[in-house]
Amino acid sequence: MPENIRIRLQILAHGEGLPLPAYQTQGAAGLDMVAAFTDDAPLTIKPGGRALVPTGFKLALPAGYEAQVRPRSGLALNHGVTVLNAPGTIDSDYRGEVMALLVNLGTAPHTVRRGDRIAQLVVQAVTRAELEVVDELDTSSRGEGGFGSTG
Repeated sequence: MPENIRIRLQILAHGEGLPLPAYQTQGAAGLDMVAAFTDDAPLTIKPGGRALVPTGFKLALPAGYEAQVRPRSGLALNHGVTVLNAPGTIDSDYRGEVMALLVNLGTAPHTVRRGDRIAQLVVQAVTRAELEVVDELDTSSRGEGGFGSTG
């Protein structure tokens, strides 16, 4: 079983009383996050529309980690609502509120209410790349074949 890491979380005033991000099953990879509007007024996202939805918390991720904001499969399947910039990246040095940029790709308006599960948060280790400029790259069997080139 993978090692657990400790992440500090600050609950904001509009997140008070809402469930913390949580794994829904023992084998879940993502913590479900809920909408944390400042009041009980629902938000309706029209077909083709998008909205930045607050979660009511901030994180302090350890150096060497990121958190990815990902869609919830049921929301995408049943309503066509997904995370527009999937996955959204929360860097370890970001200290603002975690938000979910939702888009409605469905055919009907979708209403989001305070406390609705809107997205999931997956924490990953980050490997930093060191780029090396070279005159030529080695060859590969695929070569320069682009989108759809493998069938």
